[in-house]
Amino acid sequence: SQELCSTLEQDHVKLQMAKEAVEQKTQELRKERELLHKNLEQQMSLNRDEDMLPALPEKKMVFKGLVTTKEDRNKLMLTPLIRYPLLGGSALITFEKAEVAQRIIEAKEHMVELSCGEEMEELDRCRMRVQAAPVDILLPSDLEIRLAQSSRSILVSDLPSLGIPEEMLLDKLELFFSKTKNGGGEVESREFLDDSGQVMLTFAQDGVAEPLIEKGYIQVLLGKGKYTIKISPCMTGHITNLQFQSSRCPRTVLLSGIPDVLGEEPMRDTLEIHFQKASRGGGEVDAIAYVPAGRQGVAIFVEDTS
Repeated sequence: SQELCSTLEQDHVKLQMAKEAVEQKTQELRKERELLHKNLEQQMSLNRDEDMLPALPEKKMVFKGLVTTKEDRNKLMLTPLIRYPLLGGSALITFEKAEVAQRIIEAKEHMVELSCGEEMEELDRCRMRVQAAPVDILLPSDLEIRLAQSSRSILVSDLPSLGIPEEMLLDKLELFFSKTKNGGGEVESREFLDDSGQVMLTFAQDGVAEPLIEKGYIQVLLGKGKYTIKISPCMTGHITNLQFQSSRCPRTVLLSGIPDVLGEEPMRDTLEIHFQKASRGGGEVDAIAYVPAGRQGVAIFVEDTS
């Protein structure tokens, strides 16, 4: 009887240890599940943010404008330039009137005749069904930029067109501005700014840029000619806040589900002919972009000034 009690106690201890091990394992699994759930929520949140906000790689930009009053110094006008991915088997049609686009979108589905004339008699009665949908894009609604003026850099503009390579022109500018008799100093770096026609020069020492900027304009000997060029301060900026809002293109319609049954140009012509007919709810087409199935494209949206 004593031996039996000892065996029962041992079994009880083993069961208790097994129970504790199971509970510990359960707690670990619960923590892992909570951590996985939390990571999943964070990833979904990141994905939503990535869907809403385009990637913003670092890019050098030149802001151009005319300052008329002191109040204008704190104003920055943005001109939208939106790149819209266009998948294969889809098209974008921009109508001259917004009410036409609205009618096409409200109809949702459209039967488009594939006939292109006598050369395609066998397709005279063939039709394709395409879907129409609105085009929504993200536009910046709020932008904050922290600006700082560089103490060693200047912007050189109003440069003459000498018909020489950019590198050679940079050499000539560096040679001129490196001489103290011209009000310059040792040039640490020089760079053509993209799409601006301006050059940024950075000096190795402080105190060189300010007097040049105060002059505003300076005559520079380039080759055999003397030219007056403009000297401006060099501002660096960092985006501290950028918010977007969804905006619907009032005159543009996205067509999808377009089968690959015609060549690119005939299909574009077919779509334009169909959707410009008033009898089908259409109207005058301002622009059309079509990407055949199996390919991808990018449509560029610019500000509507009409």
